[in-house]
Amino acid sequence: MTTGEVIETDVAIAGAGMAGATLALALAQAGLACVLIDPLPFEAMAADTFDGRASAISFSCFRQWRALEAAAAIEPYAQRIEQILVTDGRAPGRAAAAPSGAWLRFDSAEIADRIDGEPLGYLVENRRIRAGLAKAVRAAQIEVLAPAKVADFIAEPGRARLVLEDGRSISAALVVGADGKASKVREASGIETIGWDYGHVGVVATVGLGRDHQGVAYEHFLPTGPFAILPLTDRCASLVWTESRARGEALIGARPEVFAAWLARRFGDFLGPVEILGPRFAYPLALQLAERLVGPRAALVGDAAHAVHPIAGQGLNMGLKDAAALAEVVAEALRLGEDIGQAAVLERYARWRSIDNLGVALATDLFTRLFSNDHPVVRAARNAGMAVVNRIGPARRLFMAEAGGASGELPRLLRGEPA
Repeated sequence: MTTGEVIETDVAIAGAGMAGATLALALAQAGLACVLIDPLPFEAMAADTFDGRASAISFSCFRQWRALEAAAAIEPYAQRIEQILVTDGRAPGRAAAAPSGAWLRFDSAEIADRIDGEPLGYLVENRRIRAGLAKAVRAAQIEVLAPAKVADFIAEPGRARLVLEDGRSISAALVVGADGKASKVREASGIETIGWDYGHVGVVATVGLGRDHQGVAYEHFLPTGPFAILPLTDRCASLVWTESRARGEALIGARPEVFAAWLARRFGDFLGPVEILGPRFAYPLALQLAERLVGPRAALVGDAAHAVHPIAGQGLNMGLKDAAALAEVVAEALRLGEDIGQAAVLERYARWRSIDNLGVALATDLFTRLFSNDHPVVRAARNAGMAVVNRIGPARRLFMAEAGGASGELPRLLRGEPA
């Protein structure tokens, strides 16, 4: 390729992360030509030091990867979540060993008949997901321009152009912004965002456990903020706990023995001795929503459209649902002979996803404010609420089905069918 070269395709996707790569696979399965553009090579995205997080993947979103033949490389690293234990107390060890009234337990066995024996979800390290999707993208022979940076996006009559910093450009019927919170496609489309910074960071580390976690995910609401112990394969866990920005930075820069001491105070001993594995990370926590999901010849998915607090583990699932819905809308338009980038087609995607995205974002923000607050009155109110919900079976089962993606109007891919 040379400077000034124009690449013709059906869909250009800026951002080859997890949502962007999933969308490319879905569109390719539907018979559309795609180009993925990312400033980093695929190999860098799968490195241990690139992304230390793990993601809770709903069983419906995992069905999508199976339908796209991407799951085989991911499944060996996917830990089934059989139970979720939510507690509100002073120490995670004591809360797990002897739950008081301030706890909730969600068990996949309660809704097994509705989800065909699926777990509540799967926990997978992001680097494993990225590597698995990259393998599937290569197998599908999807064109990837990486490293390559988007300089501009221009909507023209009948087509759109992505201009790259090296002088190349991509001409497509549709351009998708899957390029994260600082999306160039969103900015060039004139789509504003709303949101706020929570003033905290999520400190992330992977640990080896002395005892088997038995597929239980723990979410503890402690006086200093939420603390999650998320089960991984090989008797490991991903830890995510909320700290002030200053304390989070101090923890990341602390000597290993100091970090281990702080971790021991937070973790408790109910899962045995804990061994810190790999590097530590800190991610700023904020809410950001695009005011619109579409613009002229452009659509947004993933973090370009919405970035939420990880308290409910829904961030990546929202992006994967975006990918499934947009792929289905575009594939249907292709079958009907419509222009896949015209406003009427893109508005169908926006109507499908806007309400769900807004609802999840608002619920996540409410949970964050409610459970990151140690005021005695607020704590008493939420403890009472948790105790009531824990005793109402239908409410628990509805929550589990909703979180797993078993309710509402699901795209075909989330039902395990081709788009």
